[in-house]
Amino acid sequence: MRFCKLFLLFFITCHFNGRAQNAAITGIVLNERNVPLTDVNISEGVLGTTTDKDGFYILQITADTETDIVFTHIGHKEVRLENLILTTNETYEFNPVLRNDVIQVDGVTVTPRGEKEASGILSISPEKIRKIPGANAGVENILKLLPGVSSNNELSTQYAVRGGNYDENLVYINEIEVYRPFLVRSAQQEGLSFVNSDLVQNVKFSAGGFQAKYGDKLSSVLDITYKNPVTFSAQGDFSLLGASASLETMSKNKKLSSITGVRYRNNSLLVNSQQTTANLNPSFTDVQSYLTYRISNKFNLNFLGNLSVNNYRNELLKRETNFGTIDEPRALVVFYEGRENNRFATALGAVKGNYYLNDKTTLKLITSLYHTTEEEYSDVIASYELGDVDSNLGSENLGKIQNARGIGSQFNRTRNDLDALIFNVNHSGVHKNGNTVLEWGLKYTHEDIRDQFRESEFIDSAGFSVRPINPAFVNNQPETPFNAPLLPFTGLNATNFVKTNRFSGFAQMATQKKWNTNDLYYNIGVRAHYWTVSGTNVEKVSQVVLSPRAQIALKPDWDKDMLFRFSTGLYHQPPFYRELRDLTGTINPNVKAQKSLHFVLGNEYSFLLWNRPFTLISEGYYKNLDNVNAYTLEDVRIRYAADNDATAYVYGAELRLNGAFVPGTESWVSLGYLKTEENRNGRGFIARPTDQRIKIGILFQDYVATIPDLKMYLNLVYTTGVPGGSPNNADPYLFQNRLRDYRRADLGISYIFAGKDKTYAKNHWLYSFKEFSLGFEIFNLFNNPNAITNTWVRDVDSKNEFAVPNFLTSRVLNLRLRVRL
Repeated sequence: MRFCKLFLLFFITCHFNGRAQNAAITGIVLNERNVPLTDVNISEGVLGTTTDKDGFYILQITADTETDIVFTHIGHKEVRLENLILTTNETYEFNPVLRNDVIQVDGVTVTPRGEKEASGILSISPEKIRKIPGANAGVENILKLLPGVSSNNELSTQYAVRGGNYDENLVYINEIEVYRPFLVRSAQQEGLSFVNSDLVQNVKFSAGGFQAKYGDKLSSVLDITYKNPVTFSAQGDFSLLGASASLETMSKNKKLSSITGVRYRNNSLLVNSQQTTANLNPSFTDVQSYLTYRISNKFNLNFLGNLSVNNYRNELLKRETNFGTIDEPRALVVFYEGRENNRFATALGAVKGNYYLNDKTTLKLITSLYHTTEEEYSDVIASYELGDVDSNLGSENLGKIQNARGIGSQFNRTRNDLDALIFNVNHSGVHKNGNTVLEWGLKYTHEDIRDQFRESEFIDSAGFSVRPINPAFVNNQPETPFNAPLLPFTGLNATNFVKTNRFSGFAQMATQKKWNTNDLYYNIGVRAHYWTVSGTNVEKVSQVVLSPRAQIALKPDWDKDMLFRFSTGLYHQPPFYRELRDLTGTINPNVKAQKSLHFVLGNEYSFLLWNRPFTLISEGYYKNLDNVNAYTLEDVRIRYAADNDATAYVYGAELRLNGAFVPGTESWVSLGYLKTEENRNGRGFIARPTDQRIKIGILFQDYVATIPDLKMYLNLVYTTGVPGGSPNNADPYLFQNRLRDYRRADLGISYIFAGKDKTYAKNHWLYSFKEFSLGFEIFNLFNNPNAITNTWVRDVDSKNEFAVPNFLTSRVLNLRLRVRL
């Protein structure tokens, strides 16, 4: 109980026995000829149902409880689904085939936490995702609480995993790979995650050592499954940051189901809590739909569609930042002119066909088309004054600048346009024979990128134009007159038309067997990737890579419930467009695939503590990287050197304790340590931009014993500072400044007016609601001053440069209403 008492520092914790929540199992029952069976009895204890004329059924069961389900029909042997544990509101699809000759048993390995994933994939509850507070709540908000996942920007949905960067993560929705906009440079421009949490059925995540069936990235895979609705439902989520609504439908003949979500978000509430005042109008809107049409018992079609428009319009006015020490307080005041106009419009359409050849073999064909048009237009003039702050309590100028030490200005101009079209066609298959599963896949991808890249920055300090960092420019002002033309401090101008054709494929085999009395699982596979880069004024270059991968897991026949895992593999990341473009905007088609050799060793131990279920997950990992494409990271903008002139390594260890710290809830505490360094051009090893070192994440849920419908959700994150506090254009071997440690706590309090265990009579206004909750959220509960970058300003007298932190959001209050019909 000592651990629980720690949380009293944040909220009054009271224990209450959890009440039962519901889940559902659904599907179609077939006979040996794949013909639907009518009037099949499906029973779970005292609960039961039967299939309709199409073999369709749906059965409500109790969630978070071990359940046995039996399928019986006259003239057929029964089918048992044993030891099934579903999470709250989960819908599990199970399509049994009833035979005449054998009794079938489909078992699920049971622990106090349910099913173990021998493959090292972590499953996350969608319900938790929707309820946990965060400035940018969603799937990524939960991922950032995991020990190996880092992000020091609450406005961003992007994340780095075990020393990698934002471009090294795979994201799938129902086996369809999804993409992010290319040109986003600051988190406040991002808006919405591609993943709509209201549509999510299952979430699986691997931080390394994943199987060959997942694509060619170096760090992680996020595997999302959207719902296949079995009944009508509608829900809405409304707050001061925006609104979302979703609709689930099922046709009368049970052949067509659909789920559609609409979201709108405006980040003004959060961005206006920063140190810069502005006339800000950031609006982000998207529509997503996932449809399933069951043409026959053997064949069905899925469609995933997405339309998204991000408009970021910002007229900066003034910024005032206080920094320094108590003895020597300083301030930076900036006055702005001009505005930013950024627009990102993306569309995705994907069709997936599933053909069930027989009860052992499934064939799939997926085609998708992704199109994005992105614009960055901005003209911003910033005039600044740096000086000491009047700290005399009796002064009329208290807090204002006196003794100005630096005066200057800068002019930033951007005219960037990008048009990208990505086409995919992918075949995959699964063949199951007893405990052995064979999977394969072939994929073709065509990428057509059209990019016009124009940026410039002029800097003026105390009346003298600062020349570019170039030994050819000698400037001895004011001693020697300098009458050369003005040049931007940084200036980029490039136009690129690049096409990439990719062919990739994989094959893998997984099996589970007995080793003496122990359970042994292993998966071996290999991926191959061939690609060709060409374009206007771009040399045509072709390359190929092979990536063997393997995972093995052992569950000993011990009294203690333990699982041991080991995975290894060679992971390649063939360059995408941004990785081909160097710091000057020039395309280098000879960039090789970055290569990473993974070793991951893990243990999963499930046990009872205080008569409640807990799981302790521990992992250690090492990654050796070659052909590294070094990069710089500013806010969320990544710029590559495009030369493969570096090597790197990553190692670390992680712990995560997950369980019912409060009865009927699920919380976790995670701790991670990592170190990652790179060696550029043989100059020696230095910290990489995502060298996080220490990470602590806490997710805690509770409710009040005397008022059980009053819920509390709390997440806390602490990470040590990452490199990124150095001046722009600085040599990383001379400047290895780190940002401040990142500390943040987000609190959510809600009251459940209606829910699964709280229903009303027909004449009550809440009768129609399956869920109705109202609450508030406090972001950055302790108002920690977290910084994302530093602005460097020079003192005219001493010639010293001062690092002025660019702070993120302060404490913000948000109201939230959730309803479901």
